[in-house]
Amino acid sequence: MPVSAYRTVVVGTDGSESSLRAVRRAGALAGACAARLVIVCAYLPPRADDREVRRAQEVLGDDAYQVIGSRPAEDTVRTAAERARAGGATDVHPIAVVGSPVEALLDVVKREQADLLVIGNRGLNSIKGRLLGSVPSDVTRRSDVDVLVVHTTG
Repeated sequence: MPVSAYRTVVVGTDGSESSLRAVRRAGALAGACAARLVIVCAYLPPRADDREVRRAQEVLGDDAYQVIGSRPAEDTVRTAAERARAGGATDVHPIAVVGSPVEALLDVVKREQADLLVIGNRGLNSIKGRLLGSVPSDVTRRSDVDVLVVHTTG
C-alpha cells in the first residue's frame, strides 16, 4: 500500500519522551498524507477491585497515579497533540481510553477504521514500562493493519 493511501493513522503514547518522538513522526506522516491522526493514551480506571490497578500499585507504589485515572492520560494526549501538530499534522484527534495499552490501541484502530498504527520501538523506558511490558511487540504481532515501528531510542 503506498504511503499516500493512508487515510487514518493511530499513534500510541504513554507520555514518555520516546513515545512522543513517535507521535511527532506520526504527525509528519499524517500531515504529508493529509490523513487524520488519532492519538491514544490508555489508562486504568481507579477501581479498588480491579486487578490491574492493584498490580499497578504493587509494582509502582507511589508512582501508580501515572497510569491510574483519566487526568494523567488526558494531559498526555494534550501534550502529544501539540507535538503532532508541530510535526505537520492538521487533523488531530487526541483520546484517552480506559484499558491496557495493547487492547486500547487495537480497539481504537478498529473503531476508527485506521489503516496505519504507529508505535515507538520503546515507549516504555519510563516507570510505566515496568508495569505494561512490551507494547510494540504485542501490537505488531496482533494488529490487522500496517504497523510502523519508529526507532525512538538512541
